[in-house]
Amino acid sequence: MANESRPCPCDIGDTFDYGGRGQEVQVEHIKAYVCKPPASTDKAVIVIHDIFGWQLPNTRCMADMLAANGYIAICPDFFVGQEAWKPSNDWASFDDWLKTRNAGKIDKEVDVILKYLSEQCGAKKIGVIGFCWGGAAVQHLMLKNPHLKTGVSLYGVIRFFEDRSSLLHPTFFIFAEKDDHIPLKQVTLLEQKLKQNCKVDYKVKIYPGQTHGFVHRKREDINPQDKPYIEEGRKDMINWLNKYL
Repeated sequence: MANESRPCPCDIGDTFDYGGRGQEVQVEHIKAYVCKPPASTDKAVIVIHDIFGWQLPNTRCMADMLAANGYIAICPDFFVGQEAWKPSNDWASFDDWLKTRNAGKIDKEVDVILKYLSEQCGAKKIGVIGFCWGGAAVQHLMLKNPHLKTGVSLYGVIRFFEDRSSLLHPTFFIFAEKDDHIPLKQVTLLEQKLKQNCKVDYKVKIYPGQTHGFVHRKREDINPQDKPYIEEGRKDMINWLNKYL
């Protein structure tokens, strides 16, 4: 649970036993996982990982799901070689660890990936999704990057960018009702600020009974009561991308 000794709830959830259908590539100074759809397309989605990094099977599963829905999906290592968080790490060191991995300082890497998608993959319409740390990164990019078309922020940590709400692109925010790390009052405040300041389409949706990480960190087979919401979250994400890409 999120408390003083455990400031992030991302260890709550399951790690999928999943190998992945894509391949690892080197894009300038960044390693990345890429999965392409069966048919050629000019639409791509950048997938931003959580604190467990670009190699987490769960995140690759989500990238493959995007590819199965017709998108070129790429999950770069936004920690750029720095170690991802491990569940065995001491949570007392988490804040110091996080200081060297700022969700608002990924612009250089995003530019490299955008160039790769455009020049090497033929992508013309590019969106972004992200989970937890990556969800916060999506909000950052939606506030400032002119080259992306849309974003989906899944349980992104609001406090990282809570004072800014003038989005450039249509953005979908997915939250869990029982997220110990993102109180519902923060979600309400975000919605109020978006209503006041946002000139583009946005949506904020809270999924009942769900906890942090439910879309990519819960297995339907051992959480049957959550299965409808896991599936709904994934379907909503795809529908949003379909609408704006």
